[in-house]
Amino acid sequence: MVNKVILIGNLGKDPEIKRFDNGGIIARFPLATNENYLDKTGEWQTITDWHNIVLRGKTAERAEKYLHKGNTIFIEGKIRTRKWQDANGNDHYTTEIIAMSYRSIGNRRDHEETSSSNSDTSTENSVETKKDNSVDDLPF
Repeated sequence: MVNKVILIGNLGKDPEIKRFDNGGIIARFPLATNENYLDKTGEWQTITDWHNIVLRGKTAERAEKYLHKGNTIFIEGKIRTRKWQDANGNDHYTTEIIAMSYRSIGNRRDHEETSSSNSDTSTENSVETKKDNSVDDLPF
């Protein structure tokens, strides 16, 4: 079985950070993806979907430092739906993308910030950009 999600989108707000007593850290933020299509009248329409992104550990620490509202990023992860109860005992479900890695895609400033955050040997590698700022290393 496979549970793999790949998204390219824009951050809807700065990551919200939660630190735990045991030293753990989680970053959460919404990511917007767009789909464009021609409607029956020949006009272009856009559908925007919002995804709840969760990062953990060192990936969350880098997100806290380098990701900001409006950044375009490439995310690889898995989809997870969790169940929780409110104060009245009512069941609720939340679907999230648990990101295993992300890469900044955008202007040179974004690239330089992300590159400097990836000095270790983690699975997170920045996208290489040419001098004309075009993306050279996308997986499709």
